[in-house]
Amino acid sequence: MPLEVFSAEMLGTMMLLLLGGGVVANVSLAGSKGLGGGTLMVNFGWGLGVFAGVWVAAASGAHLNPAVTIGLLVNPDIPEYAPGVDKTLITTLGYFAAQLVGAFLGAVLCWLSYRQHFNAEPDPATKLGVFSTGPAIPGKFWNLLTEAIATFVLVFVIAGFGKTPHGLGPLAVALLVVGIGASLGGPTGYAINPTRDLGPRIAHAVLPIQGKGSSDWGYAWVPVVGPLLGGAIGGLSAAALF
Repeated sequence: MPLEVFSAEMLGTMMLLLLGGGVVANVSLAGSKGLGGGTLMVNFGWGLGVFAGVWVAAASGAHLNPAVTIGLLVNPDIPEYAPGVDKTLITTLGYFAAQLVGAFLGAVLCWLSYRQHFNAEPDPATKLGVFSTGPAIPGKFWNLLTEAIATFVLVFVIAGFGKTPHGLGPLAVALLVVGIGASLGGPTGYAINPTRDLGPRIAHAVLPIQGKGSSDWGYAWVPVVGPLLGGAIGGLSAAALF
């Protein structure tokens, strides 16, 4: 996998998690000027994080998400991950590694940006919520299903963008993420991206965050497995229907 492709994917994912985690920190941590900004602010923050990340990661095809990579892998109509990047085991693992490293680094930068507010925040669950997702009503099967459906929408519609001239580029993907968050984000916080959840959760576990509590590893598999299933179904469905 070319170094420029790995670097672009890593930096794009880092930008996504810095801005996405940042908006959650802004609306939820004690003393932040955005405290109480609400769910819609979070949705737009994540969407604009995607917008920035896609621009930064242009050289890699801007997957920023293993579920998107899987959706491309299983779609026989798409021959390459990016111009000059074949779909192989090595390149697939390279994308996964770049995404995970970028997500971890983005979460660390988010923590550094809000460190004083993390220290001021008394609730461990609120601190964890900046890094990772969690269910509004716990129920692993239903939480998994929600993540799979939401990620199916993401990958299926992105595949449709490639078939329909729209001229919106990264903005189209950003608006799609805003829409998914507004419509399907309520039950689980819509990870729709395994490394978006796993990388920051690892950061939460290893960073010296004052009073941070548990990283909730018992739930951590749901926002990994659900999006991977949804991404694969989305990629296969797009190949069959578009």
